[in-house]
Amino acid sequence: MTARYDLLLTGGTVLDPAEGTRAAADVAFADGRVTAVGPGLRPADAAETVDCSGLLIAPGMIDLHVHVFYGVSHYGIEPDPHCVAKGVTTAVDAGSAGADTFPGFRKYVIDVAATRLFARLNISSQGMLTGAVGELDDLRYASVPKAIAPIEQHRDVILGVKVRLTRHQIVSREAGMRPLYLAREAADAVRLPIMVHPQEAWCESLDDILAVMRGGDMLTHCFHGLSHGILDEHGRVRRSVREAMDRGVIFDVGHGRGSFSWRVAERALRQGVQPQTISSDLHAYNVNGPAFDLATTVSKFLHVGLPLEDALRKVTATPAEAIGMAGRIGTLRAGAWGDAVAFELREGQFALEDSHGEVRIGRQRLVPRTVVRGGRVYRAPAAPHSAHRHHHHHAD
Repeated sequence: MTARYDLLLTGGTVLDPAEGTRAAADVAFADGRVTAVGPGLRPADAAETVDCSGLLIAPGMIDLHVHVFYGVSHYGIEPDPHCVAKGVTTAVDAGSAGADTFPGFRKYVIDVAATRLFARLNISSQGMLTGAVGELDDLRYASVPKAIAPIEQHRDVILGVKVRLTRHQIVSREAGMRPLYLAREAADAVRLPIMVHPQEAWCESLDDILAVMRGGDMLTHCFHGLSHGILDEHGRVRRSVREAMDRGVIFDVGHGRGSFSWRVAERALRQGVQPQTISSDLHAYNVNGPAFDLATTVSKFLHVGLPLEDALRKVTATPAEAIGMAGRIGTLRAGAWGDAVAFELREGQFALEDSHGEVRIGRQRLVPRTVVRGGRVYRAPAAPHSAHRHHHHHAD
């Protein structure tokens, strides 16, 4: 007799903000989807059962800002060890590839990763190749027609257009804000949103950037602590920020190496301003600290006082809505794609560092223990041995 379920997670507490669920329940998967959630599902009906006693069972996390064009972009890291293995079953690459490099990104990374990957196309056709030269140092790279073509061809995975406005990316004040307008033009032509990296831009303040942004667009690095931030010179949230939030601009964390400040986050939260989505901006220069992974970034928001359910909503239900996939990902309701993570909520003392070197001691930390992707437990492939076995025979 064939099993009714491919996999059953038992004994845990299901926490699904999309459904408003926080209850002791089991979760069953079959054919790559969630098939049942509730108490008392029978292990006898499942091909594989995982005991999740003492753990929280949440939807697979969604990270809306990563850099996973490994081997081509200097920022790139391998997606699977840093995303799906760490509880992030869906991730969106934020502009690592542009029109000239996207076909390779799709073929060699997106299409073969165990992590479900989407991307925002860089308005620069080369994407983020090298640290030595900004991708918009030469504005000839920012071609609207060139950007439109791959978006039309890869609409199933490209979710919008990314632009970085930092001065060292854009060589002159004259060129200044032009990439933002070009990104807007390209995105409007294909009816998709823009994602903007705002800090240290060639303009007076964040007000000038937000003026170009509309509902559905995303401002990432919203707590960065550099110039062109969400606070004015008195530490108050700018009026333009509240107005942008009211019209549906999505404020996203994008922790990164230089883009998360405890002080900015705390000041904003005290004034009632929360990010809609929590993302890691994981890349080669922060994966070994201070960002580490998305679960660590979420733990930082538990430390500044967000309730667990609210913090998890910002990496499940809300990002799913933001990319038009509510009900399919970011939830454990029956029929959703079978992505889940069983977390231990570890108590103790944990050093949590922002991107300015400031360390806080957190009392709780979310630690992914079992990850389910496509209805099966994700197990990292074994490292190949043969390639390295004979190295010691060669003198370097």
